[in-house]
Amino acid sequence: MFLLAILLFVLSRWSIGNHPSTSSDVVVWTAYTLPPIPLCGSTLAAGAFIIVEMLFSSSLLAIVGAGEQPSLSPRRLCLFNTVTGVALEELNFLTSILAVRMNKKRLIVILQEKTFIYDINSLKILDTIDTVPNPKGLCAFSPSLDGSFLALPASTTKGSLLVYNVSDLCLHCEIDAHRSPLAVLSLSSGGTHIATASEQGTMVRVHLVADATKSYSFRRGSYPSNIFSLSFAPAEERPDILLATSSSGSVHVFSLGSPPHQRSSGLLGSIKVPHTVSDALDPAQHCILHRAVPAGLRSTTLIRKIEKFDETATPEHVVLRATISMITYGGYFLEYVYNVNHQNKSSWTLEREFNLLTAETSSVS
Repeated sequence: MFLLAILLFVLSRWSIGNHPSTSSDVVVWTAYTLPPIPLCGSTLAAGAFIIVEMLFSSSLLAIVGAGEQPSLSPRRLCLFNTVTGVALEELNFLTSILAVRMNKKRLIVILQEKTFIYDINSLKILDTIDTVPNPKGLCAFSPSLDGSFLALPASTTKGSLLVYNVSDLCLHCEIDAHRSPLAVLSLSSGGTHIATASEQGTMVRVHLVADATKSYSFRRGSYPSNIFSLSFAPAEERPDILLATSSSGSVHVFSLGSPPHQRSSGLLGSIKVPHTVSDALDPAQHCILHRAVPAGLRSTTLIRKIEKFDETATPEHVVLRATISMITYGGYFLEYVYNVNHQNKSSWTLEREFNLLTAETSSVS
């Protein structure tokens, strides 16, 4: 059995937006114990995988080995059916595969200086994009078929990015987001917004994809930090919140509750969208869960569900509730519930946690 495969499937850079917001059967961070996988007519011996990506909640996995043996080459991508146990197809490349993204029409393969766009059904190459050196495989992909965008770094010296329309196979726009090189990119599930953070790690910015305009600037903190992940709430249009995890061990929640420079009369209507960077320090805009994980421990989050209520519907006058899954690279899964009441006061509740290595579960009431 593949213990490392289990962890790397869970901990690998799972495409945060890899589900349509209207789907009710999305599997989020499901841990798999994989049997020996047949590749090229042979059986794959136990070993490590560096990439395991799932197409929504289907049986299709894209797997890339860690290079411990020839059949686990990091230059080989295997498409695997978990139901039949059959390797459907293999794609080989000249250099190591750094990231893989999928939706129902496209397969995206990221190499250090090239990105390949395939038709996922025929595996025909539709386009090849020459990129700046991208050794970390930074990318963001929106799986929505109506707004299927791919974002890639455009520079190694500043925080600019290129956004491609992978349905029409054309460059959509270029965005200058930061002065420092990019560290994290994340597209909303509907492809309407893109969030970025630089290697400096002090600012998080959100742009509208349609016209490449900046909508929000949030200050994470005054001191530099490594931003590990950015995650939008599922939404077809404007997401309600954006999450960030960092090397400080904290989880940051930024509200996107109103259009820029406006106040909404509806949900979260009293939350002010910042007119300047200093306004983003308003506690109504930025909530922090301190010491969610030990400082320096890499982690990633996913907003699994957003619920909205009339302020009289719950005893606590909750108007927004988010179910948040968090996974650390130490092998722990945590599930939080984040509540915002009618006075814009927020609270966190740890609902459950377990060790993926031992499958020991504990519920916290």
